[in-house]
Amino acid sequence: MTLDYLVFDYSEDPEGAGTLEATASTWPEQVPAVQAELARVLDWAFTAFAGRRGPLEEGGDWDYDLQGLLEFTASQAVQYDELRRRFSVEPRPAGKPRHTYTLALSGTGEFCAAFRAQFGLDESP
Repeated sequence: MTLDYLVFDYSEDPEGAGTLEATASTWPEQVPAVQAELARVLDWAFTAFAGRRGPLEEGGDWDYDLQGLLEFTASQAVQYDELRRRFSVEPRPAGKPRHTYTLALSGTGEFCAAFRAQFGLDESP
């Protein structure tokens, strides 16, 4: 199953537990597609490892953290008055917002191997 917006980085600790992390930052038009990918990944995890979600240190096989951020940028008109040796700054209207989602999954070696196989990630950490 391929993903268009979520590109996962993988790392593994010495005990074999892994972390898969992806960030997608898009314009509002792509938000439904990004959310659909996030849902596809989480639906797979909840189905393939049903009833096994929880912190690894408490015996779970996998867990996740999902964050969202909405950012607006506004340019500024900046002028320098060489006689007064001062800047003048005038804000301009805010631009189009960027939506950023970050998904981090942690899991046992079994979970991470299954995830990487399911989503076609490179098998080398």
